Amino acid sequence: MHALIAVITGLLSGLHASTWGMYKDSPHEGFSWSKYFRSAIIGAIYGPIVWTLTGLDLDTAAGIFLLWGATYMAERLTLEVWKTFLRSEDQSKYFIPMQLHVMGRVVESRSARYLAAVGYVGGIILVGWGVISLWQAWKAGDVSINPYLILLLLSVGGWVSAFGGAWKDAPIEGFETFKFFRSPGIAYFYAWVAGNLTDNWVVIAMCSIGFTVASIETYKTFFFPSKPRGKFAGKPILFPDMLQRRKPFAWLYVAIWVFVITTAVLAFTGEHQGLV
Repeated sequence: MHALIAVITGLLSGLHASTWGMYKDSPHEGFSWSKYFRSAIIGAIYGPIVWTLTGLDLDTAAGIFLLWGATYMAERLTLEVWKTFLRSEDQSKYFIPMQLHVMGRVVESRSARYLAAVGYVGGIILVGWGVISLWQAWKAGDVSINPYLILLLLSVGGWVSAFGGAWKDAPIEGFETFKFFRSPGIAYFYAWVAGNLTDNWVVIAMCSIGFTVASIETYKTFFFPSKPRGKFAGKPILFPDMLQRRKPFAWLYVAIWVFVITTAVLAFTGEHQGLV
C-alpha cells in the first residue's frame, strides 16, 4: 500500500510539472501526449525510490507532502540535466538556448557537454555527501548549529538556481535583481516549512527546491498566461489552437495544488518531529 501511495504521489508531482510546461510551451512547439506524460512517468518512478531512500512515513499527511516536494526536485533535476547537457536539438527555435551555452553561444561538442554533465552531477553528489555527513555529525551531537543557519544551508538549491539562471539568461535578456533573489528567498521559506515537519536534512533540501520550482512556475505560467516563457520571447505562436486546447488542463493543475495544500494543512495539524 505504501509503495502505491509513493507511486501516486510521484505521478502527481510529475503531472504538475508536465502541465505547466505544456501550458506555456504548446502554443510555440505543439502538443504530444508522449511528451506530456514524460514527467509524470519519471515522477511515478522516482516516488518509490525517494520514499525508500528517505524513509518518509506515508501513513501521515506530512510524509506524503514531503514526498511530493522531494520527488518534484528529483524529476526536475533529471529533466534539466537531460535538456542542458545530453539532448541534441535544434536551438534556433529558442530565444534563450536550452542546451548548454556560454554567453549565448551553444556548446555543440557532445563530449564537452557530457564532461560538463559529469562535473555538474558530480558536484551535486559531493554537496549531498557533505550535507549527509554534517547531518550525521549534528545528530550525534558532535557539532552544534543554529537551526535557522541549517535551513540557510539546506536552501542552497535556491542559490544554485539563481546563479544558474543568471548564467543562462542574463547575457541574453539582461540581469534582474528581483528575479535573482527570488529563488533563494522562496527556497528558504520552503526549507522552513519542511523543517517544521521533519529533521531529515536531505528531505528538507529536496523539498526546498522542489516546492520553489513548483511555486515560481505556477506564478509565471498562470498569473501571466499571455506572456511567453523567456526561451520563446519574441518567437511566433505556431500552434494558436493550443491557446484554447490547453485550458482544460488548468483544472487538473488546480486539483493537484488542492491535494498538496490539503496534505500541508493536515501535516501541520498533526504531531511530528521537526528541525525547528
